[in-house]
Amino acid sequence: MRILLLGGTSFVGRAIAADALRSGAEVTLFHRGRTNPGLFPEARHLLGDRDTGDYSALRGGGWDAVVDVSGYRPRQVGPAMAALGDRVGRYLFVSSHAVYRQDGPADPSDESVPLREPLREAEELTDETYGRLKVACEQDVTARYGDRATIVRPGKVAGPYDEQRGLTYWVRRAARGGRIALPGRPEQPVQLVDSRDLARLVVRLLQDDRPGAFHAVGPAEPTTLGGLIATCAEAAGTEVEIVPVPPESAPPFFPLVRAEPLWPGQRRDPARARAAGLPATPLAVTAADVLAWDRGRGEPPLDHGFTADQEALLLAGRRSPTVD
Repeated sequence: MRILLLGGTSFVGRAIAADALRSGAEVTLFHRGRTNPGLFPEARHLLGDRDTGDYSALRGGGWDAVVDVSGYRPRQVGPAMAALGDRVGRYLFVSSHAVYRQDGPADPSDESVPLREPLREAEELTDETYGRLKVACEQDVTARYGDRATIVRPGKVAGPYDEQRGLTYWVRRAARGGRIALPGRPEQPVQLVDSRDLARLVVRLLQDDRPGAFHAVGPAEPTTLGGLIATCAEAAGTEVEIVPVPPESAPPFFPLVRAEPLWPGQRRDPARARAAGLPATPLAVTAADVLAWDRGRGEPPLDHGFTADQEALLLAGRRSPTVD
């Protein structure tokens, strides 16, 4: 199978490229050549720039499938489809759970629940614009390719090479052990998907030529934020004590912490994706692998979460309740 990745050298795209190569696919990566330029020498590399509309490298050739992992705005996705035309078989767009309305069903919800209003352009990617831009991208892909379109909607993705806010913070913090400040509620539901599980789903969907939309969420067993922190501690071999602190004491967008009105977004139903081949790596395995990767890169400073000094100040004089 000939697979073209729009992206493929950073985190999610990297995992998809690695899985596709392991499966025996002939992989082409279209990217700017700035992030990990020496990665995957066995793949074909085409250089271009989606922000400037430079798709000249895609003028020739054809592929059985394209995976769009770097399309965030319709003005990026539309020109890519125009450049590729009918020289690709299936177009798989990696979207997001941010496409869903925040007042959606509270129970585990499938891929049919209402989406947000589409947005065709915005200067910045924010909580308000990101999901709506992705909705517009989904609509454009489906309109152009019809039953040759596949939409994958991941929840929060975690795994090695994750530079974003998420599991990396909590794994590193739990590995230090002791009292942990949590600017949220331990019982908050959490959904994470291992980047390698997401990649396996994407490649399986292409191999099976499956259309439609799919939730990519995990772990297999429902967990909470308190349970996730405890799992991170188990993976690191440490003892921790969770101490809730006021949410207003934390910087915005604290890793994995969600206000209660957003909790339904942590209860997406993965049944359709599981039936299509989404694996279920245990959270403890993902946490251990992230810890090993983070230590291997020297644990550089994170630009999110509490610093050690901030946390010590918040914890001074506070007791922590017992958390199951």
